[in-house]
Amino acid sequence: MMRGPYRSPRSKPSMSDNSKEIVLVGIGEIGGVLAKGFLRLGYTIHPVIRGMRIEEKAAQIPDPALVIVAVGEADLPTVLANLPDTWRSRIGLLQNELLPEDWRETDNPTVISIWFEKKPGMDPKVIIPSPVFGPQSALIGEALQQVNIPTKVLADEAQLLFELVTKNLYILTTNLAGLKTGGNVAELWKNHQSFAESVAREVIQLQQALTGQPLDAKALIDAMLEAFDGDPQHKCMGRSAPARLERALAHARQHGLTLPQLLNLQTLATA
Repeated sequence: MMRGPYRSPRSKPSMSDNSKEIVLVGIGEIGGVLAKGFLRLGYTIHPVIRGMRIEEKAAQIPDPALVIVAVGEADLPTVLANLPDTWRSRIGLLQNELLPEDWRETDNPTVISIWFEKKPGMDPKVIIPSPVFGPQSALIGEALQQVNIPTKVLADEAQLLFELVTKNLYILTTNLAGLKTGGNVAELWKNHQSFAESVAREVIQLQQALTGQPLDAKALIDAMLEAFDGDPQHKCMGRSAPARLERALAHARQHGLTLPQLLNLQTLATA
């Protein structure tokens, strides 16, 4: 499995087409980091925010190098459903809890699993290199290199799936277990390993149901622990934890799964 940071050639910037324009749908902290990197590469950023008529923007910019969809995961289905056809082959996705089913109606998107944290007023904090796959992987890698964020370009869709599930496992295990334990990821594994691993294995069961294929639980847990080592002080329970638990249990019901640890955590999420 590829683990080294991506290094792009300094003398030859990657250009898969002649466009020097980037469309950014949603202006959050992560989108802002990417925008800064692209600006340093000489690209023009065209933001799309709530209330804008996206069809008019597409008519003005019919041939962008990339359309980065940087909205939250809850808004992603609506945004993708309303994207103009001319942009559908140029999409870049970066959401948490992302799986291939989420982009089934798009055409070969570039997907990055974000492994850096960006809070208002603070520089990005890298946990591990962010894996990226798709037609504009090198371009995204170059943009993030401009702001000192390492990436790694993946070889195929199988590697992408593994990386997406790893990120989902990390987020869901830490957030959901954190409803009970609090603390940071190092404390979670040191003081509550049996509980954390049982939550992780239920999350993997759920990911198997959502992807429709078997997954290597040991390899995924090992990859999650590598991310724990990348930022041992990372807090477990974010403010989105109750909503993530509710969403996970809804998916479990849809697929006929019984996940005892997650069900037990429901009372803590609603307390």
